[in-house]
Amino acid sequence: MGFRIAAGLAIGALVALLALPIAALVVRVPPARLLARIGDPVVLDALRLSLLTSLGATIGAVVLGMPLAWLLATRRFPGRRALEVLVDMPMVLPPTVAGLALLLALGRMGLAGHVLSAFGITLPFTTAAVVVAQIFMAAPFFIAPVRAGLAAVEPRYLDAAATLRADEAHRFFHVMLPLSLPSLVAGVAMCCARALGEFGATITFAGNLPGVTQTMPLAVYMAFQTDLEAAVTLAVLLLVFSAALLLGLRFAPSWIRIDAHRDA
Repeated sequence: MGFRIAAGLAIGALVALLALPIAALVVRVPPARLLARIGDPVVLDALRLSLLTSLGATIGAVVLGMPLAWLLATRRFPGRRALEVLVDMPMVLPPTVAGLALLLALGRMGLAGHVLSAFGITLPFTTAAVVVAQIFMAAPFFIAPVRAGLAAVEPRYLDAAATLRADEAHRFFHVMLPLSLPSLVAGVAMCCARALGEFGATITFAGNLPGVTQTMPLAVYMAFQTDLEAAVTLAVLLLVFSAALLLGLRFAPSWIRIDAHRDA
């Protein structure tokens, strides 16, 4: 009995800690006023930039991260553990440290900055820098679930495809990928949500230029100092987009898994 009471108190305290700040945001501004503030130029610019950069970062993470997830899921090679640590590092690295590292690596005087400058490419404090920072921070959130999903595919399906003389590319696209589709959807959703909420690496590597690099999290930070209502509006919009991504992930229709097995 005592254990259940203690567990209930702990659960209640944590749920309250998670729910109260969200509730405080939602009730701060009346819905009518909230809708009116969405038309503010600052809000619209930050919203547009955040949606474009997070979409670009998600596409970049998928294109670049899929081969690496496949490699880690299907191959054993020297240095694999070190590569896994490298891939997961942005998940535990403080975002400001990540931004500083990106600046020292890709800045004009950075390790790779000299090469980029030779081709006339300057990344820091541009919209492209926002996308790069978001990919750096969000890619592990895509790779981790996809790697797990690919590794969970039963070898007998791959063996059956191999006996039908399907090459490795065919086995990947027509067997592994359909069977791991729920993990792929989860990875895309988590990656997009992480890119949308990125702050520290962005402000350090890309700066805070309105209309150029000022995404919604950065706009919330700036508006909080001068216009609390605008900050709350941006924060609620971020909350809505993040909740939509998570709800879509939690309530993904079961046909994803059913159709994946049918295609395989």
